[in-house]
Amino acid sequence: MATKPPAGDPVQDAPHVGPPAHAAAGLPAIGHTLKIANEQMGLLRTAQTLLKVNQKNGFDCPGCAWPEGDKRHTAEFCENGAKAVAEEATLRRVTPAFFAEHPLAELAGRSGYWLGQQGRITQPMYLPEGGDRYEPVSWERAFAIIAEELKALSSPDEAVFYTSGRTSNEAAFLFQLFAREYGTNNLPDCSNMCHESSGSALSETIGIGKGSVSLEDLHQADLIIVAGQNPGTNHPRMLSALEKAKAAGAKIISVNPLPEAGMERFKNPQTPLGMLKGTPLNDLFLQIRIGGDQALFRLLNRLVIETEGALDEAFIREHTHGYDALAAAAKEADWDETLKATGLTRPEIERALAMILASKRTIVCWAMGLTQHKHAVATIREVVNLLLLRGDIGRPGAGVCPVRGHSNVQGDRTMGIFERPAPAFLDALDREFSITSPRAHGYDVVRAIEALRDGRAKVFFAMGGNFVGATPDTDVTEAAMRRASLTVHVSTKLNRSHAVTGRRALILPTLGRTDKDVQASGKQFVTVEDSMGMVHASRGNLAPASPHLLSEPAIVARMARAVLGTASKTPWEDFERDYATIRDRIARVIPGFEDFNARVARPGGFRLPHAPRDERRFPTKTGKANFTAAPVEYPEVPAGRLLLQTLRSHDQYNTTIYGLDDRYRGITGGRRVVMVHPDDAAELGLADGSYTDLVSEWKDGVERRAPGFRVVHYPTARGCAAAYYPETNVLVPLDSTADTSNTPASKSVVVRFEPA
Repeated sequence: MATKPPAGDPVQDAPHVGPPAHAAAGLPAIGHTLKIANEQMGLLRTAQTLLKVNQKNGFDCPGCAWPEGDKRHTAEFCENGAKAVAEEATLRRVTPAFFAEHPLAELAGRSGYWLGQQGRITQPMYLPEGGDRYEPVSWERAFAIIAEELKALSSPDEAVFYTSGRTSNEAAFLFQLFAREYGTNNLPDCSNMCHESSGSALSETIGIGKGSVSLEDLHQADLIIVAGQNPGTNHPRMLSALEKAKAAGAKIISVNPLPEAGMERFKNPQTPLGMLKGTPLNDLFLQIRIGGDQALFRLLNRLVIETEGALDEAFIREHTHGYDALAAAAKEADWDETLKATGLTRPEIERALAMILASKRTIVCWAMGLTQHKHAVATIREVVNLLLLRGDIGRPGAGVCPVRGHSNVQGDRTMGIFERPAPAFLDALDREFSITSPRAHGYDVVRAIEALRDGRAKVFFAMGGNFVGATPDTDVTEAAMRRASLTVHVSTKLNRSHAVTGRRALILPTLGRTDKDVQASGKQFVTVEDSMGMVHASRGNLAPASPHLLSEPAIVARMARAVLGTASKTPWEDFERDYATIRDRIARVIPGFEDFNARVARPGGFRLPHAPRDERRFPTKTGKANFTAAPVEYPEVPAGRLLLQTLRSHDQYNTTIYGLDDRYRGITGGRRVVMVHPDDAAELGLADGSYTDLVSEWKDGVERRAPGFRVVHYPTARGCAAAYYPETNVLVPLDSTADTSNTPASKSVVVRFEPA
């Protein structure tokens, strides 16, 4: 049983490169899962945890937000989910002795992989002003430091309260309640960096910023379009749903600049035949150029409109607004321009059209490949246009499916973690708690970094996550964080953010999803909302990593008492001792959560209402689903440059690095690689195996450089390149964001190559 972390940082810039895989999962996934689990947890703990993941009486996976069906497999987890569980339930520990041995300057020089591999943090830690290393601190003193800093601010808007997607509904509700009672809407969250573009587009077009499909809808669809998404690495359990849909007769189109092994063939590790033979998932692979998706869907919409009998005229007439404007704009869609923007051929697009026209029930799924561009919101609106033309929202087996990443990122937003809250939500919150919430909009992620950079924000508090590792323009972000008077991170494990601090810093260690949570009233559970609007309970079953840990709800409640004092009439002590009291208040504030405690006690939980899906009712300003007609955009790349997208390896989840392999892409033992099409590499003089610096080009003229990347000749779309984040976040300009949503445009970075 190997439960000791690596002693030193492994070399990450000298990987072995082989051919990419053409199938995902299977026996290698099982073997890798067991290897990682045993290294982190040992055999007994592995059995105790993995058999409880995503079970109705167990805990929600701390990885992705993919939903579970009513019937659960004994092994209801994927390889990456098992890695996430293993890292949280690890036997490795980061004690005060570790911090005494490793000064801050050393931690700042370590890789994110090494930091994460050290294990669970066991005690609150404090970095005093002028100190060179963290030292242990009591919880009482930690909250006193936070109160001291927050009370010293000239305005509550000088504080930023960030939330990661792993935060439970109960903790998120308390966190936003505290921030608003304190006096600010500065509540950025990880949604700002991923699906904010989806929420912006869907709120305008269908009236609710969430997907409209259920897991059962996927199983009933005739056609599923998977655009800008790699389920094999990012949401592996989605492959099982696609396999089931295929077995029922569905066709699948994937739209992506990179061929992905999971979409080529899925070897289901839950069945013997699946492991041996597998199921080809793609019926059509459209290898699109980065950022060409809006042009593709606009032309498809023109072709649908021009095809006799293709429109659902009754649906358009009764339930939509703006059709004439869309039809006029679609008429201008040009074949030549679309082929230039997409890099596709006319026969490929015509084949996609034929599959769309043959389908009576179509679902479009997407992820970061659509959301992280300047024109991301317009692109997603164009996807919605296609579904509205065919009447494919509000019918079984059809609809929009933004596939959320982190396990409760959607639930956090539902709970009020949003810098631009709806007035109705604030009104309900004020009535329930007799407070006066601020109405001025707060900072999202990008604006929070700007505020810290410019001195307009001085205290940064993160409820989970790795803010420094996840955000764009790394050098700017790190400099901004170092200007803060206090940085606070509620965490289970170490990450880069703990090494980039304000003048003072705190690390507050918290319970994880796998940990048993016992408060004054007894054992507690929390709840989460999955990517398709199902709310269910999560119950940890392991002894906590340390007796000094507090739960997230307890941390928020104690911080609130320290900061707000006796002036607050909110019963923070009651909330800490019994989470059911939090759920009672959620039920009175947030529509859809009525009788919350009773409904979530049922195995599997309950589904939140969704007017477009449930009633074909669209709560938009027009009272109908809105067609939109934004001008078509796509990135223009100067000669001698390529368009870079940042992405994950198979051995990571968001900024958490589980290992140094990306075996589906044939890359092992390293992460500093850039994938370039062989023909582009030949034109640019980039030999396979050579080393290069990546330099991004942006209108501000600032040089942003990521040095020492190994060139990998790879079958990506022409004119495009790909490399892993967070290593390439340094190349993403802070000001390069999506229109409307302000999401960093991490999927369309113009880069040039210079000798390393």
